[in-house]
Amino acid sequence: MGTIDADFSGETVVVTGAASGIGRAVARAFGDAGATVVVADVRETPKDLEETVPTHELVEDRGGTATYVETDVTDPTQIESVIEAARTFGGVDVMVNNAGVHRSRSFLEVTPDDLTAVQAVNLRGTFFGTQLAARDMIDRGVEGTVVNTSSTTAERPEPNHAHYAATKGGVQMLTRSAAIELDAHGIRVNAVAPGPIATEIREGWSAEARADVADAEGLPSRAGRPSDLPGAYLYLASAQADYVTGETVWVDGGASC
Repeated sequence: MGTIDADFSGETVVVTGAASGIGRAVARAFGDAGATVVVADVRETPKDLEETVPTHELVEDRGGTATYVETDVTDPTQIESVIEAARTFGGVDVMVNNAGVHRSRSFLEVTPDDLTAVQAVNLRGTFFGTQLAARDMIDRGVEGTVVNTSSTTAERPEPNHAHYAATKGGVQMLTRSAAIELDAHGIRVNAVAPGPIATEIREGWSAEARADVADAEGLPSRAGRPSDLPGAYLYLASAQADYVTGETVWVDGGASC
């Protein structure tokens, strides 16, 4: 099978929620592609049970340039701090709004606190991450890109996901709305919608992936892994996707077919 070489040399990429899981894999991929990576997360060390090296150190160990900024994306002022940190490397060229939380609850058991907590990270964090990165790009006259992390649950409901799915549906519409408004500034906004991926955001999933459980939660072959995702993010952020904006790319191993 052929390969596509991505080159982000000279570009600065911010990845929120990059300490673990999908964000960690995406940050590493951008680092491998030559980008300077700003790792933004509430924690520096990975949640993944078998990982110990912080993501920014992992990128540097692989020959890249990276830094870590402690960031709670529910607070726009902390997102501003991340943008400011990126300016020390020239400013944001690619913003990946990936930070997310998940609380598995049946619809009848979701509490106001559950809904507020999930909305604050998944939707509010993505909204202001997109807005503040776009402002930086506009101020600097840069035609940058934003890639948000949605979910297949935005359109394909699952039990115990109503509050989570609502936020991811919001991310999908936010992506489309921002794409329309930011097009005048040459800024593209897209999203990736992962299917069930084995990360620590979902209790028990990492163990299932390591065991390579067949047909887990309806998947046609195997549980998804974070390493299955970065290609979609790199494509959407690249010049090869110059005519792509407002789109959501589903990466789910065919589970939604």
